[in-house]
Amino acid sequence: MKRIVVLGAGRVGKVIASDLCEEFDVTSADMSADALALLSKRFAVKTRVTDLGDPNAVRDAVGDADLVICAVPGFMGFKTLRTVLESGRDVVDISFFPEDAFELNELAVQRKVTAVVDCGIAPGAPDYLAGYYAGKMQIEDFEFMVGGLHFHRSKPEEYLPTFSPVDVWEEYTRPARYVREGKVVTMPALSEPELVEFRIGGQELVLEAFNTDGLRTLITTMEGRIPNMKEKTLRFPGHIAYIRELQRTGREWKPDTWTPREDEDEFTLMRIVVQGNEDGQRKKITHTVFVTYDSETQMSSMSRATGYSCTGVARCVLDGTYKRAGISAPSHVGEAQGCTDRIFEHMRARGIVFEKEVEEL
Repeated sequence: MKRIVVLGAGRVGKVIASDLCEEFDVTSADMSADALALLSKRFAVKTRVTDLGDPNAVRDAVGDADLVICAVPGFMGFKTLRTVLESGRDVVDISFFPEDAFELNELAVQRKVTAVVDCGIAPGAPDYLAGYYAGKMQIEDFEFMVGGLHFHRSKPEEYLPTFSPVDVWEEYTRPARYVREGKVVTMPALSEPELVEFRIGGQELVLEAFNTDGLRTLITTMEGRIPNMKEKTLRFPGHIAYIRELQRTGREWKPDTWTPREDEDEFTLMRIVVQGNEDGQRKKITHTVFVTYDSETQMSSMSRATGYSCTGVARCVLDGTYKRAGISAPSHVGEAQGCTDRIFEHMRARGIVFEKEVEEL
């Protein structure tokens, strides 16, 4: 039985370990003994109390793994990934660190390691589709919008985070890059707000969308192939104004006050739109996913959507369906034969269902 080490036992790390332990020998490593105890109580997962900020401790933890999954906070992701690569272990990473993962490509190639980064719901799912469709058609425009929200709208911020609050705030301060007519354009985060309508379960939902730096590796992997690309974050109307006021006044932001309970009534919503030409016919292809909290597993929509995307890629790496020495972006996985269909079917089987609509233009 293949051995997997999951670094991090937070919300997403818990989902990943619980899904993989049904087929593999899984060890979850984290500094929190309490988090590990909760995980091992419910699932057949081995645990290891480990200081993941210590490279030597990480090397010890991953030493005999067939695959490592990095599910650590973004601020420590790059350093942790580098340590795993130095250890010569294949790895799938969902820490979404701000550094450029391709800086580690030479190291990964030298170690003959398959290392796939950004394998979550977004980045992740849109990237698989970008790679998949780029191999089938000439894409003219590629845009996706995504948000993790709560039905209960907390005042005055109109939002509670569904992943690390520190990483949420980073999205609001890091300049947003998108691609227009083949050139990278940089805009402030929160810029170009617009109201967007969704129809969910027969009800209309109006959200505000704004620029964030979510294209990530697509800017590099789709250079020269997709001339127009953009990513936006979705929130309830009023959230942009609240954040801008915090930034304007320099008031202290306290992430702890934004941390939701595990059983909050929350959801994840994403729309991915691909426009282009396939066999002489212009098309608009829309993929939409809507996921809610799972009371049976007591896991949030965002952690499940992110985690099951990751475990779909992990299975492709484990059985050799995807194998490529060096740093791979999720769009590389999307381009590989059979991977996209397999990953989306893997998510569908776990309740993460993307509805597809094709319109001829």
